[in-house]
Amino acid sequence: MSSRIPANPPPARSSSPGRIRYVLFVTGVAAIGGFLFGYDTAVINGANTYLKAAFQLTSAQEGLAGASAILGCIPGAMFAGSLSDRYGRRRLLFVCAVLYALSAVFSAIPRTFVEFVVARFVGGVGIGASSILCPVYIAEIAPEKWRGRLGTLFQLGIVTGIFLTLFVNQLVQGFGGEAWNTAVGWRWMLGLEFVPAAIFLGMLFAVPESPRWLVQQGRDAEARKVLLRVAGEGHADQEMSAIRRALGGEQGRWGEFLAGPFRRPLLIAVVIMACSQFCGINAIMFYSTKIFAAAGGGQDVAFSSSVWVGLINLLFTFVAIAFVDRLGRKPLLLIGTLVQVVALALVGWAFHTQQQGPVLLFCVVIFIAAFAMALGPIGWLLCSEIFPNKFRGRAMSVAAFTVWVCCFIVAQTFPMLNDNPVIGPAITFWIYALVSLFAFGFVAWCIPETKGRTLEEIEARWIEHPR
Repeated sequence: MSSRIPANPPPARSSSPGRIRYVLFVTGVAAIGGFLFGYDTAVINGANTYLKAAFQLTSAQEGLAGASAILGCIPGAMFAGSLSDRYGRRRLLFVCAVLYALSAVFSAIPRTFVEFVVARFVGGVGIGASSILCPVYIAEIAPEKWRGRLGTLFQLGIVTGIFLTLFVNQLVQGFGGEAWNTAVGWRWMLGLEFVPAAIFLGMLFAVPESPRWLVQQGRDAEARKVLLRVAGEGHADQEMSAIRRALGGEQGRWGEFLAGPFRRPLLIAVVIMACSQFCGINAIMFYSTKIFAAAGGGQDVAFSSSVWVGLINLLFTFVAIAFVDRLGRKPLLLIGTLVQVVALALVGWAFHTQQQGPVLLFCVVIFIAAFAMALGPIGWLLCSEIFPNKFRGRAMSVAAFTVWVCCFIVAQTFPMLNDNPVIGPAITFWIYALVSLFAFGFVAWCIPETKGRTLEEIEARWIEHPR
């Protein structure tokens, strides 16, 4: 398959400081949705032990407490795309902010375990929806020459939220002993999410609707006003014409999408997002303390190792931000997935040869660094770029649905594979290495470069070169 997107270079843009600040502000607000995504998914790890004691949970109930938000992500991902195609990206982002705030409050004050599960499920719906809406919104409003860097802000928000929960949980734990944390502490861990949720809700009043969605609704004057603030008058007119031409060639029916030239980007999105989960990233993010403890470290060593994992995940996301618009999406993906293969193979070797401490930590950190600079952020970015305007919300629902189903499968199967006397951790991580090897080959043969192209130029590529 050809991997080149033929297109003329985009016209020059005015890059005034005012426009740059405006674009950074608008995309930064959307990235707060990523922060809440990361915070909400990770905060339960610190609260689980105390929650179990507070409600005297069985092992099955403890698993449900951790999985309830992920289960909520699935319907959130399924329906948010089509709803945003109908009602707009911005309106649905407001809904996500409200869901995060409600989940934070009601997760902190449940009287029964059932009430807690329902509250976490509500938050999961917000996570699933924002996993679609935030990348799409950023892609549709960001100028093409900055879209890669701005698009990776969503992933930066996620990893920042995950990393911050380590210290929020530790800070809350320090206010009291075991009894206080069992009665009150875990409630504060979960309830503190209300603060960023309220900030997100308030700041959404200051951002515009997606210009591409506005054109699709026939609200051209509003769309042009947004594009003027983003790119300047000359380019705004050309962008408006390009959006109208692209929309004129789309019927917007699922049959057109599944059987026509846009079937290939859908396949790319499903495969790349499945690989982003089946490479084992969340086996490490969810169970890092257990992994390091099982390798021979004590709980203190396991926790400090988990902090290193979170820190590297955060720092190497900045590598993606720095290079995604310079090197391009495809070269970063090829480098990242190849390093993942080597690193995961070494993790398996470390378990097979019973290596402990620094050796295992080094191998895991290399994998985390590779994922954070490539497959983690670029998976979301690529999916937000490759779909046509009329399908973008619904198609992103398919991509996000794939992520959450695969995430749930990995979260459920890793403990079983890890504890299996025949398979064990060594073979488990070698399986993840094979998935990364498949991802490398898929990127090399099937994924085109999208750097520096407008969304309409990317769409035209599928029509001109459907195979």
